[in-house]
Amino acid sequence: MENKTPNIEYTVKNNICTGCGVCQGACLSGAISMIVINGEFRPSVDLSKCNNTKGCHRCFDVCPGVGINLQEQAGKIFTDDGVQENKYIGRFLNCYVGHSNDQDLRYHAASGGTLSQFLIWLLENDKIDGAVVTRFEKESLLKVKTFIAKTKAEILSAKSSKYAPTSLYGIVAELKAEQKKRFVVVGVPCQIEGMRKLLTVDKKLQEKVCGLISVYCSGSRTFNFTEYVLKERNIDLDKLNYLAYRDNGCLGGLVAKGENIDFYEDYQSYSHPLRSMFFPRRCVLCADHFGELSDVSFGDIHIAPYSEDKIGVNSVVVRTTKWGELLENAKKSGALTLENLDSAKLIESQIMSKVKKNRNVSFGMLLKKLGKTAPDFGAAYDARVGLKTILNYAQIRLQQFIGRHKRLWFLIPFLKAKVKIY
Repeated sequence: MENKTPNIEYTVKNNICTGCGVCQGACLSGAISMIVINGEFRPSVDLSKCNNTKGCHRCFDVCPGVGINLQEQAGKIFTDDGVQENKYIGRFLNCYVGHSNDQDLRYHAASGGTLSQFLIWLLENDKIDGAVVTRFEKESLLKVKTFIAKTKAEILSAKSSKYAPTSLYGIVAELKAEQKKRFVVVGVPCQIEGMRKLLTVDKKLQEKVCGLISVYCSGSRTFNFTEYVLKERNIDLDKLNYLAYRDNGCLGGLVAKGENIDFYEDYQSYSHPLRSMFFPRRCVLCADHFGELSDVSFGDIHIAPYSEDKIGVNSVVVRTTKWGELLENAKKSGALTLENLDSAKLIESQIMSKVKKNRNVSFGMLLKKLGKTAPDFGAAYDARVGLKTILNYAQIRLQQFIGRHKRLWFLIPFLKAKVKIY
């Protein structure tokens, strides 16, 4: 019988691939590798090894790019007493605001160092054996590398935001090869969605992963983003030995250091005018800002009175009793400062959480009306398709087209001055 369920090539051909790399780890025949196309990770399938014609569609089954019913899945996973449900946050127990009590880490992290400090506390208190995190690495393409951190120094090497594509390519095999069994995976929402799907079908991986941690995500950037930002400032990537998108205090800025290079520029100055130019296609169809299928999520909180803090403050969303207790214990030990946060205040601070549930979902609805493929998140939320949807989508797609084609980059300075960037 012909296999009617496709392999992962479907998501690539239909421009809904997130580049997460989970499909590569799911493939039992080693048919999938990850390559970079137009500044984004994409799976490449060796059809001589692929068993799709024999009925296998494991890669497609774990793909977050096609979408996932967030409300339904969260309802199955998060069932502890006291769980609340919010259409923007998802299911959760508590929200917090806080920061690391290591002042150096707090200052040099993206916004408070809470996640890095929590991972260090978990490791040093024998709660985990390691954490899957991402850092800059000189030998890696554009310095981004996802790996299993097993020491405090390795966790610290991965601190702060990475405004570049990240992938779990190779990580699943590494986790399954480990002798120990208590690893957490830190990722953006789409990676967490993919890992949740994979954990339901991979029993050996279930034995290795004890938690999924998400960072809030307004959308990634392509590798072209880094290339453009550095080129515009005459910074040679090959001469760098340190690069951070957000260092030196709350929000912070671009820090580049290397051979005769010591550069700093505020985050909002270099990043905000370019956001849509280098947004991956699939990111503008995403409905998950907070990582709704993670056990605990970490992110910014840039709203008064917290925005007045110039060192760094985080917000945290907890979805299970186990992870809430671990956070409280880290607080009691003195590693973290944490205070309760009203969920309404959190949503108010995260504008993109509403944008994703409304604008982004409406973009998907528009594509479906046009006969195109779009991810399915199981709910329309408050999304509607109107003239504004069409104009916004057209504008963003034009900007993305320019960002993907380097020969058109000469237009960007004009567009930054004249076109509203979403």
